[in-house]
Amino acid sequence: MTVRPMMNRDSQFFWDGTAAGELRIQVCNACGAKRFPPGPACPDCGALDRGHLATEGRGTVFSYVVHRHPPVPGREMPIVIALIELDEGVRMVGEVVDVADDEIEIGMPLRVDYRRVDDELTLPIWRLDTPRSSAARRPKEGG
Repeated sequence: MTVRPMMNRDSQFFWDGTAAGELRIQVCNACGAKRFPPGPACPDCGALDRGHLATEGRGTVFSYVVHRHPPVPGREMPIVIALIELDEGVRMVGEVVDVADDEIEIGMPLRVDYRRVDDELTLPIWRLDTPRSSAARRPKEGG
């Protein structure tokens, strides 16, 4: 059993993005402010003109907690949960996988990945972001 997140008209773009393999954040079309979690009005200027952008899907651990108890049905303990500061400047909470509970640390670089739960839900999860080579960071020529 998976506890399902709230899906509504304010967040549907985010869930459509995870299903497509994109991590999307809300952006105000009036002032350009970025925000997460999404909401109906811009907290900076109050405008209701919302859009979104696809992030690079990279960030660092701002804070974290290791959940050991109580047990979560269908899940193995411990679960590592982090507050990730995205390169775009907003923070979001997510599960960190493939990093031991005694190895997680503030400042650790992470990249997003996705876990398909069922036809209606794909969750973002986070993994250690290994350093990319300079060739991988170079833009392709002619494209």
